[in-house]
Amino acid sequence: MRRSVDEITGGKRLRRMRKADWSRRLVAENDLTVNDLIWPIFLIEGENRTEQIAAMPGVERLTVDLAVRAAEEAAKLGIPAVATFPNIPIEKRDTTGSNAIEDDNLINRATRAIKAAVPEIGIITDAALDPFTDHGHDGVLRDGIIVNDESVEQIVRAAVGQAAAGADIIAPSDMMDGRIGAIRDALDENGFQDVAIMSYATKYASAFYGPYREAIGTSGLLKGDKKTYYIDPANTEEALRETEADLQEGAEMVMVKPGMPYLDICRRVKETFQVPTFAYQVSGEYAMIEAAAANGWIDGERVMMESLLAFKRAGCDGILTYFAPRAAKILAG
Repeated sequence: MRRSVDEITGGKRLRRMRKADWSRRLVAENDLTVNDLIWPIFLIEGENRTEQIAAMPGVERLTVDLAVRAAEEAAKLGIPAVATFPNIPIEKRDTTGSNAIEDDNLINRATRAIKAAVPEIGIITDAALDPFTDHGHDGVLRDGIIVNDESVEQIVRAAVGQAAAGADIIAPSDMMDGRIGAIRDALDENGFQDVAIMSYATKYASAFYGPYREAIGTSGLLKGDKKTYYIDPANTEEALRETEADLQEGAEMVMVKPGMPYLDICRRVKETFQVPTFAYQVSGEYAMIEAAAANGWIDGERVMMESLLAFKRAGCDGILTYFAPRAAKILAG
């Protein structure tokens, strides 16, 4: 004789708490809020001008004055911080990324302008050299090799300059050995003890970065690939070793990049180290969602919010995402 549903489940009906919106909200295990969002912004030279990024529909490069307006919008929406990335003219790029250490470079001018207009918002800057080199790599290129120690010296100088301009968090994405400790020492020596470090501790040699490289103008410049200094996508334990090293060197918080393809890494990092852990929902992730939504294949808004919630479920404390202002408006109702 066929058993009843209650006999099969032992009287446990798990759907009971899914029957209404109020009950689903009551037992929700994870919550996404505007406090979890960091908005990456792309910068260009000039005034009152934007540039569309073909591979990232809805994302624009902004001149400094418009970046200030974007920061003002972010503050009004309650977004805690913005992260800035420059696209500088080709004539300012060279093999060592020397413009990165110039006091008045694009990223530092944007930091000063944003801090003057919106002092309450956090500013996160990247000290890596790839936006400033003529070969698209994150470090100094010598005889076809990215040289570690010389790159670290240049990155440290860039980081100190960014702190002097008013950056609240230095987030070096270059993956050079020893750069976190060297940056911490230099910041402290120069009176920037309160400037924090968010390490791109587990940055993978991923194919998801393509649209970002278009956004900062390095996609046509990159010679070779970045596998000699980014982490192999096959590896987990190596990512944990990188994270441990960066924390020992002085990072206050760590990042996993890319995001959704590496949710398992987010979970492992958070459970292992119990420190503030962030994920970067990178340009390729953004572009795929936008392309599928534009073709009517998915509900773009729902998928956007579901993808952001996935980071929280994986243990992340926050997300760098190009969806930040749109998500903030939805969260505000």
